[in-house]
Amino acid sequence: MSAAKRTDTRDTRAELAALRELALGGPDPAATERQHAKGKLTARERIGLLLDKGSFTEVETLRRHRATGFGLEAKRPYTDGVVTGWGTVEGRTVFVYAHDFRIFGGALGEAHAQKIHKLMDLAVSVGAPLVSLNDGAGARIQEGVLALAGYGGIFSRNTRASGVVPQISVMLGPCAGGAAYSPALTDFVFAVREVSQMFITGPDVVRTVTGEEISQDGLGGADVHGKVSGVAHFVHDDEESCLAEVRYLLSLLPSNNRELPPAAPVSDAPDRRCDALADLVPADGSQSYDIRAVIEEIVDDAEHMEVHAGWAPNLVCSLARLDGQAVGIVANQPAVTAGVLDIKASEKGARFVQFCDAFNIPLVTLIDVPGFLPGVEQEHNGIIRHGAKLLYAYCNATVPRVSLVLRKAYGGAYIVMDSRSIGADIALAWPGNEIAVMGAEGAANVVFRREIAAAPDPEEVRRRKIAEYKDQLAHPYYAAERGLIDDIIDPGETRSVLIRSLAMLRAKDSDLPRRKHGNPPQ
Repeated sequence: MSAAKRTDTRDTRAELAALRELALGGPDPAATERQHAKGKLTARERIGLLLDKGSFTEVETLRRHRATGFGLEAKRPYTDGVVTGWGTVEGRTVFVYAHDFRIFGGALGEAHAQKIHKLMDLAVSVGAPLVSLNDGAGARIQEGVLALAGYGGIFSRNTRASGVVPQISVMLGPCAGGAAYSPALTDFVFAVREVSQMFITGPDVVRTVTGEEISQDGLGGADVHGKVSGVAHFVHDDEESCLAEVRYLLSLLPSNNRELPPAAPVSDAPDRRCDALADLVPADGSQSYDIRAVIEEIVDDAEHMEVHAGWAPNLVCSLARLDGQAVGIVANQPAVTAGVLDIKASEKGARFVQFCDAFNIPLVTLIDVPGFLPGVEQEHNGIIRHGAKLLYAYCNATVPRVSLVLRKAYGGAYIVMDSRSIGADIALAWPGNEIAVMGAEGAANVVFRREIAAAPDPEEVRRRKIAEYKDQLAHPYYAAERGLIDDIIDPGETRSVLIRSLAMLRAKDSDLPRRKHGNPPQ
């Protein structure tokens, strides 16, 4: 090779290095300082926390937009405001894109969208999870309809990827207008207090149209979506803890719908007794307790990741491990409104059951439910169709399903909570359970109301009829005698029985009738 050619090679390598340095460094140091001053990390800093150290491979680093007008032709930064690529989390491939708020406020234009489209297509074709780190001002107004079409491409890909690869949205800044629909289409949404805001119409529009005064955080902040709207599944105080939890969530999930969740080494003995459960759960069905303490006693190392902890807290949905294997746990929460099912709890449970079923995560259902929440508001807002969502999700699920009645299981709520009659593979109960159409007191008042009313001593007759109903229909072994409960177990053996049952069901093969898709209740 001649000296001239060697010089040319050195020059081109130097040029490439300079361009990469420019792209990696961002627009200017002042922009980075402004980002940090808001308590926010940069896109690349966030990716560094999410992925295994040194594993990130970026694509389309040197992409620039080609739009003209409104001064855009004079401002063409590399990356076009979004960093895209892949890396690993605990050694497994994960695709990620992160809006760079320092460039165009993270707003989406044609080139920006095409980078995301490419990454989403790669994630589906490879079969690996997709994580979006959202910090953008919505559509790039200067690019008009091309920006809107870019969002359409993202939404359609979110939908096609649903149930194929896990999709996780992490809200690390503003997300307004149509942009908010992409996170809503994904499996899980993480939000950070005082940093995340999501809304379709911002405070200014709300003020103009309705006259209501509200701040951005009050309208669509992390706690609003974590407790009121249910849009956010997880809420954190800072970006570092949030991204650490995203890593933990990914460790519990399979890479795609064709794989089982990864097993983990465990030191917690599978046959460990859980004798503390007898003290954690009061025998008196009218006394409350925290079901999360029960879950922690049963699962490996007392660790579980609660989904939607702040929203519809009368139903607990958690991801955990039993003998190293990932499981999804759905449980009534007696500490909140006695654990009744209502509209929000039904929606929460249905979505969680559908996710677990889509990604081959077995389901364990812990039942202690007095029924559906009565009231005009619930009926008028559609408890029938919303409650049917949870019923549909369980009936449609083909993953291994084990249910356990802890204390009471009354009426339609018992049926909906993965009873044997809707397809639970193994149905268990503790001694002392009450499975019935309703509580003995209410049942006696309905069945024997005339006899009670006509008696010289109505209270004495009522007490006698309550005892009679309990003796005949509400005793702990009635359902077992009729094959609706597979076994009544010692609470201390709960962990070992669940582990053995799920191990047996691991080879379960269950197919639904051939169809394009079902039509779940809305």
